[in-house]
Amino acid sequence: MSDLVQEFNDYRSKMNEKLLADNNLVIKRIFNLDTNAYAEGALDVKTKELLGLVASAVLRCDDCIKYHLETSYKHGITKEEMMEAMGIATLVGGTIVIPHLRRAYEFWEALENQK
Repeated sequence: MSDLVQEFNDYRSKMNEKLLADNNLVIKRIFNLDTNAYAEGALDVKTKELLGLVASAVLRCDDCIKYHLETSYKHGITKEEMMEAMGIATLVGGTIVIPHLRRAYEFWEALENQK
């Protein structure tokens, strides 16, 4: 696995474990709501992940972008689909999203280059 992808996943897992071990009911409910929101429903998972990716880019959350990129990649979203979604995100969010677009592209390449 790419160092960029591995570092992100290791940190995310470690910190999620700590947060959930703290036994805060509100935090646990938010995590659960987040997980369930992206489950298959009237919209398929791929569509929901692309929506999450666009929202994350517009809100300029690099961790969220990486999460949705990896999940999208695992669900078979193509580079072309991802770039079209990121194009919409950049249009909606404006030029301030461009640095996040760059990092998203770099992370996608890391996902593609995983062994």
